Amino acid sequence: MSNQYQRKMSLAGLDVDGLTVGDLRSLARQVLDTGIHGLCFSPLVEGQGPGDPVGESQIRERLAIVRPFVRWIRTFSCTDGNELIPGVARSFGLKTLVGVWLGEDGAQNEAELENAIRLARDGQVDILGVGNEVLLRGDLVEDELLEFMQRAKEALPGIPIGYVDAYFKFVDHPRVTEACDVILANCYPFWEGCPAEHALLYMKEMYRRAARAAGGKPVIVSETGWPDTGSPTGGAQPSFENAVRYFVNTCRWAEEDGIDVFYFSAFDEAWKVAAEGDVGAYWGLWDKDGRPKYV
Repeated sequence: MSNQYQRKMSLAGLDVDGLTVGDLRSLARQVLDTGIHGLCFSPLVEGQGPGDPVGESQIRERLAIVRPFVRWIRTFSCTDGNELIPGVARSFGLKTLVGVWLGEDGAQNEAELENAIRLARDGQVDILGVGNEVLLRGDLVEDELLEFMQRAKEALPGIPIGYVDAYFKFVDHPRVTEACDVILANCYPFWEGCPAEHALLYMKEMYRRAARAAGGKPVIVSETGWPDTGSPTGGAQPSFENAVRYFVNTCRWAEEDGIDVFYFSAFDEAWKVAAEGDVGAYWGLWDKDGRPKYV
């Protein structure tokens, strides 16, 4: 019996909500051993944050930890050494959703796009995500974002171009949705205060809203996850049990419905505390030192 067949028997129709923590640990191990579609990947280690340079050896070391369990990785930036990630991923046999980080710094934006175009022309990019939540943050207006997307499309015919943002932004900004070849929707029941017992149903509705806005274009869940430690958001409680259950539920849904999901994230990252509070440091499937948390 193949591992893939065993996984389908384990997940299809399974009452995950009725499992003990020990059962969930075992199932999480089986899911990872079989392999998940994608992970949001950052090579940063303790003491580093966005803007700190990273080298190829560090990237290789961190990527080697997750490589056996994943088919795709998603990156967030094409500067500060992050532009080395797609090449390393390719050497490991992984596919890449490469991110162009756009913000308020015009010169940095140009460097991001220039590097991304070069990587794509070198054959290191399977999907290009131009911008990540810039509309949600208010860093760029719609016309500015559309200009960057158009420049990428003109430079890279044949490469699917998308934009990453919260699922509802594709409803709010139909021109951006129209410009995408693929919709890259972030879906976080946790950040909307949804209690863990309803989180899977709520995530399905998030996906459906993005899919309705997409009008037949492919929709990828570019981020989703659940923290295991920290302060609650509304009715959403961080805990080990809630986090591992959400992971298993998400993988079950993705398998049954044929949804491509990039789980957030590979590693715990302490720098996120500054932006997200104490919960920000605990979204990884592996801890900050690269030890698996849920198996």
